Formats: sequence, structure tokens, C-alpha cells
Amino acid sequence: VQLQASGGGLVQAGGSMRLSCAAPGRIFMSYVMGWFRQAPGKEREFVAAITWSGSSTRYADSVKGRFTISRDNGKNMVYLQMNSLKPEDTAVYYCAADPSLINVLGGRSHYWGLGTQVTVSS
Repeated sequence: VQLQASGGGLVQAGGSMRLSCAAPGRIFMSYVMGWFRQAPGKEREFVAAITWSGSSTRYADSVKGRFTISRDNGKNMVYLQMNSLKPEDTAVYYCAADPSLINVLGGRSHYWGLGTQVTVSS
């Protein structure tokens, strides 16, 4: 099972970017989806999560009010809209999937995708 993240690149501070993650249907429809990031020299950290129905979302304090996670169940896609980007948002971003919201929040997701690099210039 492979999750495929895309949409990263270079953006100036204050700009916006949208990341996408594609997942196999049998995974996507019943799993909590999450986004994580890892900056150079730092540990991987939780960014956002969304339940399978999309009715509940969670965010790291550092991104609240700037990032929005969403999902399109018809397309088996999850998105991370990132606005008002800051240089400290620079990291490799990963999507993750797990049946349990607790596992996603704790970084213990069963499935992980390859990362996509986001670089925010000052």
C-alpha cells in the first residue's frame, strides 16, 4: 500500500501552497488521514488530521488558522491547504493513514507516504 504525496515546491514567505495525497480506495474510505512534517535536524511532527467522514479535524498549534486539511472521498484524495507560509514551515511533508485517530495524532500511523519537500523562502 502506498500513499503518494505531491504539490511541494518553493514559495515565498506569506504565500500559499496546496499539498495532495492519493490513497488506495480500500484504505482511504475508512481511515483517518494525517499530515506530518520533518525539518532538517528535527524530529517528525504532527501537522493535521481528518477523520474518515471529514467531520472532525485536528491541527498542531503552530499551523492553526493557517493550514486546512480536507478530503475528497470520491477521488480518494486528502489535501493540505497552507496559507501565510513562514520559513519555519520548511520541511518534508508526509501523509499518513490509520484506522485510529489516536494513532495518527501520536505518529503511529500504519501507512506512510513518501514525502514532498516544501521550502519557504524569507
